[in-house]
Amino acid sequence: MVSLEEMKQAQKRGAAVLKEGPIAISAHYDPHNGKVVIELSSGLQIAFPHKNAQGLENATPWELEAIEITSSGLGLHFPKLDADLYVPGLLQGVFGSKAWIAARSGAKGGASKSAAKTVAARVNGTKGGRPRKASSV
Repeated sequence: MVSLEEMKQAQKRGAAVLKEGPIAISAHYDPHNGKVVIELSSGLQIAFPHKNAQGLENATPWELEAIEITSSGLGLHFPKLDADLYVPGLLQGVFGSKAWIAARSGAKGGASKSAAKTVAARVNGTKGGRPRKASSV
């Protein structure tokens, strides 16, 4: 349960974020570029590939065509996906939770190919490869 003091501190932090700005004033999906485009109150426009954001990575253009901006201007909501993005986080290059980002990084690392990885795989192969899993019977 959140205490009254924690609630007040959160409201202070929220007010500071709003004061510092900028906030989103419009957003749309550009199907030709495969990017979400956000216009900010500062006049800056940012765009990012939807595949880079948590909750949007497998979305279709139809699912991305509706984007709602929260009343504070700090969030984007994709109602067809029930996905939300935090605008200040996007401005800092954060496109998802720490766990999601770590999982994507690990998948990229495991899929990478290098001369060293090839040599290591061949050496392991001469040793018989990975041990078989023990049967549960």
